[in-house]
Amino acid sequence: MNQKTNTRFLPKGLSIIYEDRDLLVVDKPAGLLTIATESEKSKTAYASLMDYVKKGSERSKNRIFIVHRLDRDTSGILVFAKTEIAKQTLQDNWDQTKKNYIAVTHGQWKEKQGTIKSYLTESKAHRVYSVDDPKEGKYSETKYKVLKESNLYSLLEIDLITGRKNQIRVHFAENKHPIVGDTKYGSETKSYPRMALHSFSIDLIHPFQKKPLSFNAKIPNFITGLVGGYERIPNET
Repeated sequence: MNQKTNTRFLPKGLSIIYEDRDLLVVDKPAGLLTIATESEKSKTAYASLMDYVKKGSERSKNRIFIVHRLDRDTSGILVFAKTEIAKQTLQDNWDQTKKNYIAVTHGQWKEKQGTIKSYLTESKAHRVYSVDDPKEGKYSETKYKVLKESNLYSLLEIDLITGRKNQIRVHFAENKHPIVGDTKYGSETKSYPRMALHSFSIDLIHPFQKKPLSFNAKIPNFITGLVGGYERIPNET
């Protein structure tokens, strides 16, 4: 059952796509952290949604649990659980969850579709990069397909096979096609309103009802506008 939402406790730009007694699925805006960091403790999707499920009551026993994360500058679908067992069940089956993203990268790709595989690790400065030794990194796989090109940019649909930190951004940057607006892994000389990466579709199995669920989040006009617009993205609502 998709419950009625009370938006009074939600920050601007954060909207609820689906809610039942076990799941809470939201559309996160770019610029909002999923969870707190050392420098930002309160302005996060997690904190806001915790307030939402508690309905403003500190004494409420209602809680949410993080299933996965999106980078601060990535928008789109974010899944939370309402119980610890729902969280664990979803995470145990996360490899079978289908996660699709849309992105705009710099340049035109020679191979219009393909798979990028590498082992990712993270430096002490929190920068993710690929290594050759499987013992030093985590296996990562990103499938992509070019949907449309302009002289400067390429619009890609991405099937995220694994979900490592900064995976898509690193894979594209290391292949000389960084995501537009990515100031960490790209070499931006131009200022963009945001990073052109969006989680637009997630298909999963409900942790208890065992029925398939499919969620979609509208792609921001900024992203498709970089290539002059695009209307035929699969599954978009």
